[in-house]
Amino acid sequence: MATPDVGRLREAIDGFTVDAVHGVLGDAAWRALARNETVPGLRATADGSTLSTLIRLFQLQAAVPRASAEAAFGDAWETALALGLVELDGDEARALLDLRPYGDETHDWWVVCDLTPGLDGRENPRDPSYVLGISEASSSLAQLTVRPQVDRALDLGTGCGVQALHLATHSRDVVATDVNRRATDLTRLTAAINGVDLDVREGSLFEPVAGERFDLISTNPPFVVSPPEGDRLVYRETGFPGDDVVRRIVTQAPDHLNDGGWCQVLAAWIHEDGVPWQERLASWIEPTGMDAWVVQRERVDLPEYAEMWLADAGLRHAPGHLERYDRWLSWFAEQRIEAMGFGWITLRKAGRATPQVRIEEWTGPVAQPVSSEFAAWAGRTDALDTGDLLDRAWRVGDDVVQETAGPVGAPDPAIIRAVRMGGLRPTRQLDTIEAGLVSASDGDLTAGQLLDAIAQLLEQDAAEVRRTYEPAVRELVADGFLV
Repeated sequence: MATPDVGRLREAIDGFTVDAVHGVLGDAAWRALARNETVPGLRATADGSTLSTLIRLFQLQAAVPRASAEAAFGDAWETALALGLVELDGDEARALLDLRPYGDETHDWWVVCDLTPGLDGRENPRDPSYVLGISEASSSLAQLTVRPQVDRALDLGTGCGVQALHLATHSRDVVATDVNRRATDLTRLTAAINGVDLDVREGSLFEPVAGERFDLISTNPPFVVSPPEGDRLVYRETGFPGDDVVRRIVTQAPDHLNDGGWCQVLAAWIHEDGVPWQERLASWIEPTGMDAWVVQRERVDLPEYAEMWLADAGLRHAPGHLERYDRWLSWFAEQRIEAMGFGWITLRKAGRATPQVRIEEWTGPVAQPVSSEFAAWAGRTDALDTGDLLDRAWRVGDDVVQETAGPVGAPDPAIIRAVRMGGLRPTRQLDTIEAGLVSASDGDLTAGQLLDAIAQLLEQDAAEVRRTYEPAVRELVADGFLV
């Protein structure tokens, strides 16, 4: 399709934005649509306006009168037909693809993907080449990905191109890859409609970019671990055993990163019977020589995991469900899988002699976008690797607050906690010396000088206080309480 035609389509749908759709639907219908229920939305879009017609066509997947569809697209009507966005059925028009408004604080985009299955309780198994649209996973990865200005970025496993759109806002060149040809086709269409220049390539993992390096790699790979049976949904499953797709990305990433480059993965991993999950991931990461911060956000038991992905495939109430469910659990038992973990893997090619590797579980709430926390982590790990921490002046982080607790009427608190309100919102209980150090850290005196002064006030040996609290200073810096 020639560029002017796509440009005409872009002009026709100008104003078809997330905020505009929300404004028409209202909160109740918006929330209902998130539950795959369209009736409140149909009631809210009965006025026949251009915006209501587009919402009915794409979000609600309802048939609309041909005349209404033609009026909504205007001069771009033939383009919409030619691109396969809509089709005619007598005097009615229906969507063949989902043209979905998407955006962030500064950008309004449109994403082209396959239609949402399961609206209004209709369960229909998905085609193996199904291209998923905007999901909780894609939104999570967008909030996780750091946003420095870079020369080259890679969206590995692009799907419909959501991450590539974000990367294009701060990268000179963006390469988007996917093993699914239908996904690369729809990503090209997404890019064209948005007027974004992407280099879209087909192939598995790093094969399409062999020998190339990037400053930033962002990926939400097909990480679902499932029995090797039937047609696999390409957007969520691979032919690799278990969680090997994630291991391959982690272990091969260094070969495709420039010095100082980042690789961020929204991933899942196996909890193998008798093997701590932290040790499994460390065995992938440590040989890479890269800094790493792994955060497990959720541990899911196997029945819940099987139910979730069988429902995702539209098989929850399909014939043979009980037998299929049982096969999943039997296969997990054969593979010695006891649970599944979900979370974030952030790698940075810092070039240290001793890489900083941090692997932990954090299931509590976080402040979004959490990407700022990982960007700050890079600076903190650099600081931890430079000189004597006690010979440097620190100040309290801007997002740190203090909480105290104790018996009613007591002159002094029994518990003092430092709480960060940003990032992962960590909390640290402080003893008297740590509380004094943190409260006095304003960037003027070094940590060692402050510890000496506190030791003198408490009539303790200054050298011993330094030796005892140097690890605490390191932890306070690592967690962002001191910067």
